[in-house]
Amino acid sequence: MISELGKISDGSLLTEEGIIDVPGLASRWVRLADGRRAHYVTSGDKGPSIVLLHGSIEGSSGSAGFRYMAPALGALGFRVYCPDRPGYGIADTSRADYVAHDPKAQIDFLRMFADALCLDRFHLGGNSGGCILSAYFAVNHPERVRSLFLIAGLIGDICEIAAIPQKLPISQGKFTSNPNFKGGPWKGTEEDMHEAMQSIVYGEKPVPAELTKMRTLAGLMQRAGRERLGVMYAAFPTDNPQIDVVMSTKNRLDKLTIPMIYLFGLQDVISAVENGFKQEDSAPNIQFFYPDRCGHQGQTDRPELFNRVAFEFFHTGKVSWPAAVEAGVSLRRPINPELVEQPAGGFPPPAPEIYADPASLSAGLKARGLLLATVVQNPYRPAPTRLTPPFALPPTL
Repeated sequence: MISELGKISDGSLLTEEGIIDVPGLASRWVRLADGRRAHYVTSGDKGPSIVLLHGSIEGSSGSAGFRYMAPALGALGFRVYCPDRPGYGIADTSRADYVAHDPKAQIDFLRMFADALCLDRFHLGGNSGGCILSAYFAVNHPERVRSLFLIAGLIGDICEIAAIPQKLPISQGKFTSNPNFKGGPWKGTEEDMHEAMQSIVYGEKPVPAELTKMRTLAGLMQRAGRERLGVMYAAFPTDNPQIDVVMSTKNRLDKLTIPMIYLFGLQDVISAVENGFKQEDSAPNIQFFYPDRCGHQGQTDRPELFNRVAFEFFHTGKVSWPAAVEAGVSLRRPINPELVEQPAGGFPPPAPEIYADPASLSAGLKARGLLLATVVQNPYRPAPTRLTPPFALPPTL
């Protein structure tokens, strides 16, 4: 239980709302047109607006998903908003329609949220479940989206893997860091939440106790709300053909002229990167990147890299060539010069054959001088003694 000072029984500190106190990230509430109270975290007080949508694992929230990226972009001259989507974080659970998980309810929430904050046009980004919702919003409200920044998810029925059974199982992925990953429903305990989070993080980085506690409290709060209201949990119910028609991205997403990029971690353990390859084949107007040493939540696995790519894309509409190389710009097809800065000498030619397996990819990139991009000065690295813009938050938060 949380006390008035936000101290948890094990000594961890959260705010009185039960969220991590991140420097440069403020917790706010706004009343939407349907009467609900919407919670969000925000950073920055001037510049273009960015809305970032978190994923769909129980316990997810704006704070959990974008605690590194939002403050960094806020310090770099943007106004960043990360809402707790219906059914997640500390979102309103007072009515059944407030916890609805179907895609239309989620998109309607985002529209009302943007309206309440007077965000007529904004950059939009999302990770995992927030990725597909960003695509859904873009095809339904393209006049409001300035650009689209996608991270490791799905893009709807424009691609055959929109049907989950058609996704390549993680056990068959050639790049994943954990082919034995099983996933499964959260058991409702802090221990299980910690294990679930640790299993999807790339490398050996420990999951902070504060993050585990925050996600657990949020997950239990939303479960209690659903039980009280008689609502079953389902990330994206698809048993309503009317909603499926409205949310279809086929022959819609690929017609948009909105600038769009998509980062899919090579070592993703929730969805094999080969599923990203299939999406790339379906969306010729989206520039794909496959960053190395990166799992399902790349913005927390490699925050400096993702912050840099996001900043450049939102700021100029293009990713610089050094950042593109470091982010694993796709060579599976010609690189889009509208979205990636062209280097002296031009882009390397497409080489889809090098994506057969990790060894082929390493050899292919090395032969082209692209195995590792060395950035001499990285302005997205945290200052040694204090946080000064531009920055990426330390990985201990």
